[in-house]
Amino acid sequence: MPVISASTYTKRPRLFRNGHQETVLPSLLRFIRGVKYKRERLELEDGDFLDLDWIKNGHSKVVIISHGLEGSSKRHYVKSAARFFAKQGFDVLAWNYRSCSESMNRNLRLYHHGVTDDLGAVVDHAVAQQYANVYLMGFSMGGSTILKYLGEQGSNVPKQVTAASVFSVPCNLWDSGVQLKLPENSFYKNRFLKKLKKKVFFKWIQYPNQMNIQGLDEITDFDEFDDRFTAPLHGFKSGKEFYEKSSSDNVYGTITTPALIVNALNDPLLGDKCYPYDQARNHQYLYLETPEIGGHVGFTTGNWRESWMEVRALEFFKMQEKE
Repeated sequence: MPVISASTYTKRPRLFRNGHQETVLPSLLRFIRGVKYKRERLELEDGDFLDLDWIKNGHSKVVIISHGLEGSSKRHYVKSAARFFAKQGFDVLAWNYRSCSESMNRNLRLYHHGVTDDLGAVVDHAVAQQYANVYLMGFSMGGSTILKYLGEQGSNVPKQVTAASVFSVPCNLWDSGVQLKLPENSFYKNRFLKKLKKKVFFKWIQYPNQMNIQGLDEITDFDEFDDRFTAPLHGFKSGKEFYEKSSSDNVYGTITTPALIVNALNDPLLGDKCYPYDQARNHQYLYLETPEIGGHVGFTTGNWRESWMEVRALEFFKMQEKE
């Protein structure tokens, strides 16, 4: 313990045959209706801002939802979780990483897997709303950010933060990057790079004297992209240093908040080091669950109205309340 040997996610819709289908098809076929956010712009100390999307019903507890790489509060998996938890008696705060709402952020920096100060600002903002319980839920990169935040803060995490549930987490960024180089994963790599290169171009328009985008269109892998842009924009010497220092598995030993990691064994974007069995096995607070199926941020249920991810997250949150 707390490695969870038997997952409750054991049956996927018949439409799905493998991890790739479980990953891609939900984003094409799931349409989440009935979610009405109220936007708040949170001004940050460094002069930048974050766009927060709320569902407020006057409840005493709130779930903060962190999206994945190049996602937003409008992604189907975020809206599904927001709708689910709003119906379960939670307020909801779905936040957008810098540059991931409809507005480009002001500062030169963007965001990445290991940056935690923005999440910290969001958590502090929620705590200031006088919620008795604050829960964290994250997907892929969002899960990585949550775990790194919990590990970095350790016992200094606000006492209102009760538990976290994260799904499809690239616990080791280098190992996840290796998976993106595989030919069968070129679809994901190209999709991410296309979006990120477009974002770098717009950032160059803002700061033409501080960036060199020559050859941007010719970049075909994350090694070069992270060396040229991710690393220098965020204070790293190289892409390798970015991977090493930003991986959430560096700080699991100092997590003191109950946290559940759920990574499917057929996730096409996760390598062996993204299943931290050894770290979780004797950990008091870190739980690891590895279903045989689920894909990457998939875990679709038969009725398609909800994802198993929010059902499992709620179950874990309730378990921590009892404890």
